[in-house]
This record gives sequence, C-alpha cells and structure tokens, in this order.
Amino acid sequence: MTMQRKTDYRNRRTFLKLAVAAAGCTITSAGHAENPASATTTLFDGKTLDGWIQVQNSATAFGSEDIADLAAIAKKLTDKSDAVSAFLSDQLADALKSDLAAYSPGSANFKAVRSALGKNLNKIISGGSLYEKTRFQNVSLRAETQELRKQNPHGRDLVRLNRMLLEDAYPTELAKSVPAGWIVKDGAMASTGAGRGVIYTANDYSRFRLMFTMRHVSGNPDHQACVLIFCTRPLPDEIPLDALGGIQFQGPKGGHWDYRPGQNNAGGEEFTNVLKPPYDPHEWSRVEILADASTGIARMAVAQPVGSKAQEILDFKNPAAGKVGPIAWQMHNSGLFDEFKDVSIEVNPQINDLVTVK
Repeated sequence: MTMQRKTDYRNRRTFLKLAVAAAGCTITSAGHAENPASATTTLFDGKTLDGWIQVQNSATAFGSEDIADLAAIAKKLTDKSDAVSAFLSDQLADALKSDLAAYSPGSANFKAVRSALGKNLNKIISGGSLYEKTRFQNVSLRAETQELRKQNPHGRDLVRLNRMLLEDAYPTELAKSVPAGWIVKDGAMASTGAGRGVIYTANDYSRFRLMFTMRHVSGNPDHQACVLIFCTRPLPDEIPLDALGGIQFQGPKGGHWDYRPGQNNAGGEEFTNVLKPPYDPHEWSRVEILADASTGIARMAVAQPVGSKAQEILDFKNPAAGKVGPIAWQMHNSGLFDEFKDVSIEVNPQINDLVTVK
C-alpha cells in the first residue's frame, strides 16, 4: 500500500507538471504552480546608484531661480558690454530688451522679467553651439567646460555646454548648475537639493509592484517627495520631458500630478484620494505601488510607522496614460532633501492586489 501511494503521488505530480508547463509555469517544492515571469528584484543596494540614471533640468535649462543677479546681467545685456552680451542681446525678444533696459532693483515686474529672461536664454542655448573663439576670448572657462567643448558634443550635451559657457561668462549673475542631484547617504538614495530633476531606472517596467521606504527631510521651498510612474524614456542625446512626462504620486499623504505632454495639471477623476492620513512626511514610511501600464491603473498604500499595516492612500486610472517605461524619484525643486531606501520591484506580480494592507 505504501508503494502504491508513492506511485500515485509521483503520477499526480508528473501530471501537474505537464499541465502547468503548457501555461508557462513551474512547480515549487510545495507542489504549487508558480509563474516564472514573476520575480522580485532589488533596485538599490544601499551602496551605489548603479542601475539608475540622473537628469537635472538645470543642466540643460535656466529656471527663474538661476538668474542670481538680474540687475547686473540686465545692464550688461542692455549695454552690450562684452562680446557675449552683445551676441545674446541680439537674440532676445524685443519686449524683453525694453524691460531689461528699464529694469532697476526693486522693480515691480522683477518676477516677470526674470522668468522671461530664463525662457529667452533657454531658447538660445537650445540652438547651435554658442562657442566662438573671439566671442569667448575674454571669458575664463572652467576646466570642465573646456573638456566638454573638446568632445564636440551634440544634442543634450551641446545644450549642457552652452549653459556652462554662459555660466562662465556671467559667474556672479547666473547660478552654477550641477549634472547630478542624488547621492548615497547612510544607505539611502538622497537628493542634494541641487535643483529640479529626476533619477530613473535603467530598465523599463509594465506591470509591477514597487516597494520602498521613504521620508522627506526638509525643503526650502518645501514640497512632498515624489515618485513617477508610466514615464517616457528619453532617446540618446535627447533632452528629457519634464518629470519624464510621467504620473506623479506624492508620499506619504497622497498628493499627485499628471506630467504628460499637453496635461501638466493635478488631474481630475483619474486620481482618487482614498484616504488622507495624518502621516508625518518627515518620518520613515513604507510604500507599495501596484501598477499596470496595459490598463493605466496604479494604486498606492502607505504604512507609518514602518512595519505597521498599510492603508490605501491614492488610486490612479487612465488607460491613455498607461505607458511602459522607467520609474523615477523626482526632486521637484531646488532646496529639497528626500531619502529612499529598501527599494525592490516585483515584475508581473502573482497577486493583483495591494499586499501591505492585509
């Protein structure tokens, strides 16, 4: 009888193997079917930023806050006091030229003029190379500017060079940009407050469960820490879309934004705030995001303190927004310090539900 039972068990197991093989599955040691396409991977080892790509908006664009001394640069551009200023002045919009000529410290239109100058400079640096030997012969170029120029850059790198050239030409009038804004600090991925930008995964994802621990340290100006999904990966040498054109989830309280081209708004019915918890953003929270690009559905649950039962906070649904792409942390603006750690992703999760709320 014992041999018969063993034979029956082996026969049943063999039959099960054959049955699930047709479905692309395997058998675990416990005899359960398991989908091999489902796998959990660590995205951050707490030591390096390998597997992640950084993009700082300020590396290839001027924001209003990058105009450090508007009065000084306005005078140089108006007077065409040097070769670079003369060149730039000729490229500026006529209305801006008039505003710069009339500008003085304390003018009521300070913000408008500063914003317009930033936009005009961005248009200029997005054109061809600004460098000409005679134009910059009296400008002291940094070693990194000279090195990049020698590489004969194109695309995004050329825009980066053009910004660096203007930073060197106006060392006190324009703020220095940095190419990276994230570091590893005490085992966490930490933003440095350097400026608006993102750090995103080297791989693209479609259907996944993202798990991570996060906290917002401080901000000036302040903003909640941001996660981006359904993002658009930039092509080589291409300047990325702002926030990678993704869908933004803010933890731990559930703020949100839709950065898709043509949208750039808080969204309407596509976002649902399931709960507005009294969580403290400065404390560590454990976050779960379950997302499916094929349906445009994403759900976020948050547990605070870490280790407690999570609560579903924010849902998103818009089939048109679902997109296979990278996942990113966003530094919304300069002066922000956020930290992320214990990051993992389960691709094609077997359980199509939030697991941390159970």
